[in-house]
Amino acid sequence: MNLLSIQSHVAYGHVGNAAATFPLQRLGAEVWPVHTVQFSNHTGYGAWRGQVFGADLIRDVMAGIEERGVLPKCDGVLSGYMGDAAIGEAILGAAAKVKAANANAQYCCDPVIGDVGRGVFVRPGIPEFMRGKAVPEADVITPNQFELDYLSGLKITALSDALKAVKRLHNVGPKTILVTSLHVEDTPKDSIDLIASGPDGIFRLRTPLLDISVNGAGDAIAALFFFHLLKTKSSAEALSSAASSIFGLMKRTKEEGSREILLIEAQEEFVSPARKFHAEKIG
Repeated sequence: MNLLSIQSHVAYGHVGNAAATFPLQRLGAEVWPVHTVQFSNHTGYGAWRGQVFGADLIRDVMAGIEERGVLPKCDGVLSGYMGDAAIGEAILGAAAKVKAANANAQYCCDPVIGDVGRGVFVRPGIPEFMRGKAVPEADVITPNQFELDYLSGLKITALSDALKAVKRLHNVGPKTILVTSLHVEDTPKDSIDLIASGPDGIFRLRTPLLDISVNGAGDAIAALFFFHLLKTKSSAEALSSAASSIFGLMKRTKEEGSREILLIEAQEEFVSPARKFHAEKIG
């Protein structure tokens, strides 16, 4: 499997491409990473160095890849954090080129906008770009609960709200949707729900809620879900595999008290999760 991953990158730690590339490689995928930013570390530290790359650089790198004649061999495009709307346009252009070269290729957009408790943390214009352009063009999207609220225009407090929001987004374009974190009225306080909705149905998976807050887990689960979806063609199996791996990764990270997700130390979780969670069909 060949995947083009267009995301942010950090030298130290694991977010963006630094969180997505290795797990995909560990599972046997060939990854072509294109960086939208190059930072010293993720912005959660409060201080960082580096720069956001311009859209022209992304187009230039894509032109070079295209010149190698390999786009017909690309199975999918994955995108995450976008520095600005112009970069977003360059990413959509890259996805369109891949899909023109390979009719079976899919585009997975992790619509990074913000999170519960933090609000919007991307630059002005990005939320509107995600809702108006990126999501409608994506085959797969992986929002968290905050992003699901924003993209759907609904306030989600119950499972029924979440299902309405997912249906509304399906109507915009994406065939498969993964909600990476959901806590609604019937979710136990010590648990977290994930929902996957695709042509094979709607599925919920529940894991224990770990008392840990680190960056990069969302980037990793989006990559894992996309890989398993392309491999199995089943949103249920993709949900089970990705969620099980991320739970194992986060559990290990919590046990070690690390501020960065332990991608390398816990790499066996990507191949053979220590605890397997199963998706329940709810629709």
